[in-house]
Amino acid sequence: MDRRSFMATTGTASLVGGALAAGAGLTAPAAEATEHRPDKGRTVRFNVISDIQGDLADFGRALDDLHRINPGSAGLGIAGDITPRGYDFEYAAVRRTLEQHSHPENIAWAIGNHEFYVPKYSDPNTLAQATWPNGTTEDSLFRSFYNFAERNKVYAETSFGGVPVLSLGTERYSHYHDAKLWDEVWISDEQFAWLEDRLAYWARRRRPVMVLTHHPLPNTVSGTHNKLYLNDYLQADRLLSVLGRHKDVFLFSGHTHWDLGLSDWVVRRVVPGTGNLEGFTVVNTSAVQVGWMDDGKGGEVSLGGAFNQGLQVEVGPHSVVIKARDFTTGTWLKQLTVPLHTRA
Repeated sequence: MDRRSFMATTGTASLVGGALAAGAGLTAPAAEATEHRPDKGRTVRFNVISDIQGDLADFGRALDDLHRINPGSAGLGIAGDITPRGYDFEYAAVRRTLEQHSHPENIAWAIGNHEFYVPKYSDPNTLAQATWPNGTTEDSLFRSFYNFAERNKVYAETSFGGVPVLSLGTERYSHYHDAKLWDEVWISDEQFAWLEDRLAYWARRRRPVMVLTHHPLPNTVSGTHNKLYLNDYLQADRLLSVLGRHKDVFLFSGHTHWDLGLSDWVVRRVVPGTGNLEGFTVVNTSAVQVGWMDDGKGGEVSLGGAFNQGLQVEVGPHSVVIKARDFTTGTWLKQLTVPLHTRA
């Protein structure tokens, strides 16, 4: 059984000069983000995790560990697959887990493909893909996410201690629009225009921008050279072109569940034609729920055993430090320092 079939049935280095060189809801008002601009010399620390997918015990462990290592966290980014299937009671369970554990006040949510899996079931206990969508409307799936995230769009801007965080997401579940497609991401002209505008806004203010999205871009971080992840975006080239113009953009993507111990957990992606020969930074978020790895045949196999990983991000005046964390063992796996090109 391959990974996609399985998931349908289950709920210290510097970037300069190393192997990671260049080849390798509602919009928050701009004035509000500027008002909370970090003081010069201050470091803002926040955390990023992804792919909870119903593993609420590991989610709780991750929250507890994050509170121990970063009790004053400026925010928490969750890069999609918040739930196993997108049922309202699953969102409610995530909310209860949050309430039972210490966590930052500011949370940036991105939507994932698992938020669209209700149509595969005739009821919560019965997988019925042959009768997809089993009476479930596309609009109801988005409304469930909006109600949970407390906004009315899949894309949004959040401020983590003055650091802008942009959440992106699909605006269609593709199988409703094309029977040959399933989880592929579709981004509207409106979302692209918003993204271009916000990146330009923060570039003029010489500020690094964090971008949070569930699906990885092809040929970037761990797993994305695998054929399973080469076509996640219907407009991958357009998105790469927008991001690739900015040296101080940091894109965090989940979905693959690949181990942060791999050498390509962070890369610089250069996009031809953008005029930016140094590229932008792409970071694998790994996963809370379970780990996967290459099977040597162009597919994947589960790592098995305990697996629960995520990130800490430390934005300073001259650089961004990205740290990989193992929540099961409560240990740091590695860290990497990315110099900033435009310094506030």
